[in-house]
Amino acid sequence: MKKKDQKSGGEIAAKKGKGFRRLKRGHFGVVVVTVVLIMTAVGICTALFAEFFLHYVVDARVLNEYHAIEFMGSLYEREEGERAYQMLDGEGRSYLITDADGQEIHSSGEITVSDVGGEYLPTSSDERIMIYMDEELPLVFASEGHMAIRLRDTIRWINETGGMFGLQRGEGKMELPFWICVSVRGGQQKLLGHAAFQLDMTDVALIASTAGTFVLMVVIALILLICSFFSGIVRQHRIAALFFMDEVTGGHNWMWFLTRGEQLLRKRRNASRHFAVLDVVFVKYRNFCVCHSIAEGEKLLREVDRVITQNIGKKELSAHYASANFAVLLSYYEEAQLKQRITELIGKLEKISDVHQFGFHVGIDSIAIETGKNGRPVRRKQVDLEVEYNNACAARATLDGRDDSGIAFFDEKLVEEQRWINIVTEKQQKALDNEEFEVYYQPKYDPQTDKLRGAEALIRWNSPEYGFKGPGTFIPIFEKNGFITEIDHYMVRHVARDQKAWLDAGLPCVPVSVNISRAHFIESDLAEQIRDMIDEAGTPHDLIEIELTESAFFDDKAALIRTITKLRNFGFTVSMDDFGSGYSSLNSLKDMPLDVLKLDAEFFRGDTKDDRAQIVVSEAIRLAKNLNMRTVAEGVEIREQAEFLAENGCDMIQGYIYAKPMKREDFEQAVKKGVGSKEHGEDGP
Repeated sequence: MKKKDQKSGGEIAAKKGKGFRRLKRGHFGVVVVTVVLIMTAVGICTALFAEFFLHYVVDARVLNEYHAIEFMGSLYEREEGERAYQMLDGEGRSYLITDADGQEIHSSGEITVSDVGGEYLPTSSDERIMIYMDEELPLVFASEGHMAIRLRDTIRWINETGGMFGLQRGEGKMELPFWICVSVRGGQQKLLGHAAFQLDMTDVALIASTAGTFVLMVVIALILLICSFFSGIVRQHRIAALFFMDEVTGGHNWMWFLTRGEQLLRKRRNASRHFAVLDVVFVKYRNFCVCHSIAEGEKLLREVDRVITQNIGKKELSAHYASANFAVLLSYYEEAQLKQRITELIGKLEKISDVHQFGFHVGIDSIAIETGKNGRPVRRKQVDLEVEYNNACAARATLDGRDDSGIAFFDEKLVEEQRWINIVTEKQQKALDNEEFEVYYQPKYDPQTDKLRGAEALIRWNSPEYGFKGPGTFIPIFEKNGFITEIDHYMVRHVARDQKAWLDAGLPCVPVSVNISRAHFIESDLAEQIRDMIDEAGTPHDLIEIELTESAFFDDKAALIRTITKLRNFGFTVSMDDFGSGYSSLNSLKDMPLDVLKLDAEFFRGDTKDDRAQIVVSEAIRLAKNLNMRTVAEGVEIREQAEFLAENGCDMIQGYIYAKPMKREDFEQAVKKGVGSKEHGEDGP
């Protein structure tokens, strides 16, 4: 059963583990009470003792069934709609879900629950369990806080269905059915699950032995109870130790953290305590493993686990999450104290090696204290530790790119950023279908003559709901979720249509460059796709320039060369955008048959008289000319920069010195005019 639970998913396994521990605690109290009652019942007749023993078995096992139904309730709470019902069906029990008025919402299996019900108060737990009798086999019911069995009817039923001695020979198993009710959805609904008290060979053998000799029954009962109690404890400890052990560190794993953490946070005595969830990440762990070995890296992870464990309290938790991530749950009084503790912890982690200096990033999400109507703290009932940890991970992600240690708190800004990502992802297809994305054009001018020589097509989002949005607010999201390929198609089609319309109107059209994302180059027929879209619009190929970002040249070079070659054979101009923004490879210039090199805007920010920058720019222009490539300088805003570029033979300038990106209608006027002016200066037109 345990293996099956582990295979069914981490969440289910964690809940099962929690149920096992509760059952273990319940067994202890039941055993003590039962032994005392047995020793004081020496003068009671055999029949009454048999009934009493059945009560004990029921008392112990009903809790087990209750936790199983309670677990089904937690599954239903976590999911919605058909997914929730599928999860419940996977438990293999008949169940009924009703609203607060008793009206059926959903059911599965054979529903035989009756209206006869009562409350059961187990002695080993503070739970209050609502029990309903089964209509078809009404043998088990709750009365005045206790479980009751119709003993004579049960014995008669056993004899009718195979006999007690048949069970002792292992020929079957008897089940006494009943129904357990738990509240779900904040008490607005009820889940009634089919439960059963099982009579197996051991139970029947014990009951049958009482009919022969009372003294022998007492001895057997004591032996079985004690053996069952201690073997159950040993077995559960072994299972828990294996199930909750992390294979790398030998400490606790993520499932243990979720199970124990949510249990800890929901305790009533912790309602007024502040807690924080931490995502602790070993920076550059993968690099260390590459330089040394995975075995050495795992040795360091064990040391990290040891240091964290030694520096947290008994009521605090830590576990290895995955790779170089550790989850930590801390309690604190003030945020300043929490920061100090984390800083001290990082300081100790940085010294886990005498040879290497390591960095650690820590993301933090504080768990708020919940209060009631009177303003006093109340028990946390809806804590989702996995969500809290994801928030801590989101905060930690803001430190990516830093090699040194640092801490970051999850705040409302990160919430808004995630909310915006969700909005963009949800609205992207509708915005595309409604053509809410607008094409803007930024002209490119010849710095020698100020004549219009080309333009770059840029995108803006004019949303009816969220207003006018620049590309920086949505393009990075599209690049991550893959929608950028749809945007590429959208831009190519619209630019081709605009060019054809201007051409038909007799305007002196200039080539317009369109950015193609690196994500597109995994498609072997990309060049054919672009050709077909432009041919559909009827636009000459020499009026479209395909612009690739420098980062695309670090992917599959062979595939990239094939696509570029096809595009040029089809008559398209191909350019490298943002040259110099990263670690530009001269081998890329050597191997790639490019037509245009665009110098990144970073070259033209800062001191205009920086000799080193001027040397790099002038040499880049000279290199491009020697490779029969034209050059475009982006982001030029200052007259001195434009004059320097003109002196060094730069073919085109694209920047605020001439013009900002403009709407289609304004660019049409710029095409008609044909010349620009450097009079705009740093502020742009």
